[in-house]
Parts: sequence; C-alpha cells; structure tokens
Amino acid sequence: MIKKVVIVANGAFPTNPFALEQLEKAEFIVCCDGAVNKLTGTSFVPDAIVGDLDSLHDELKIKYKDILHHFSDQETNDLTKAVNWCKDQLFTEVSIVGATGLRDDHMIGNVFLLPQYTRFIKVKMYTDHGVFTSISASQQYKSFKGQQVSIFATNPQIKITTSNLKYPLNNQCLSMLWQGTLNESLDDYFGLKISGGDLVVYQEY
Repeated sequence: MIKKVVIVANGAFPTNPFALEQLEKAEFIVCCDGAVNKLTGTSFVPDAIVGDLDSLHDELKIKYKDILHHFSDQETNDLTKAVNWCKDQLFTEVSIVGATGLRDDHMIGNVFLLPQYTRFIKVKMYTDHGVFTSISASQQYKSFKGQQVSIFATNPQIKITTSNLKYPLNNQCLSMLWQGTLNESLDDYFGLKISGGDLVVYQEY
C-alpha cells in the first residue's frame, strides 16, 4: 500500500531541505499539469500528471502520455484536481510542495483550500519556510521551544483556546485573519481547542 504521496504544484519548486525531503521520501509523485516541467533535470519522476494540461509542454505530453489524467473543469484549479484525484485513488494522506513562491494571490488561495481538502484527506502543505495544516477539531501539535506559529480562523466566530503558546487564547475569537499570527511555541508541543469550524495553522521550520 502506498503511504507517502506528494503533490507537486506549479508554483516555485522547493529548495528548502525540509520540503525537498518530502519528494525524496515519496513513494508516489503527482504533478499538477505544468509542474512536471520543473521536474525536468531533477532526479524526481512523476507517477501521475493531473490537470487541464494547458501548461504542459507538447513533448512532455508525448513522453508521459500513459500517466496523463485530463480534467477540463474550469471551476477548480489544478491543485484541487490533483487532490481530488488522490482521493479517488483512495490515498488517505498527501503532502503538497510547490504551492507557494510565485503569484501571491495563488499562494493565498492554495493555503485556504486546505480546510476543503481536509474534509476528505489528511494533507500538509510544505513551503520553503514552514508547513501549513488545517484542523476542524481540537488537536495537539508536535513542536519545539521557540517555533514560530500562526493561526488563521476561517470563521471569526470560532472560539479558540491554546496551550503552550507565548500569546495564549482563552475561549477567544479571531475576528481578523492577522490576529493569530506571530505566536511562538513554549515547548515540544502546543494545543488548540476549538468550538467548531476550521483553522489553518502555520509552523515555521
């Protein structure tokens, strides 16, 4: 059974060792459409290419014709197409790299797609600086003292209680996206207790 699935999005190809490690340990690599262009010249080989295929070079369409999965739907982006494809393959967990680093608006959109994805698959998004996850229930996170942590509430009515963070929340709401940023872990774990809804959590490497 395949356990380590990595989706390569068509943003900036990762350079940070923590992000590259996801690819190095991958048992199955899914490329979002044109992201496969960025694998050329690396040691990484795609196992599936998913998307509307509008940004894939013609020679690569020929080379990888047996692993192309074309979805013309314009209501979802290629990253969502790739995550949905992974769900259909019954993968239960994916790591995403390359979803940030180029267009800022795409980056923000990709990050805030995480709550949608985590309703049906466990997912982490690795950047060159840290990792984004999303939760819809209370959770403890592995961490380390001094780790920079930010919390983003998708609904300003969510009540949040934290533990082991420098700037605690006690059954409080974050009415603006920026209000949960620039926190810091005090130990090798921190906890988030929430009343419902979805949080996006960022942990710096």
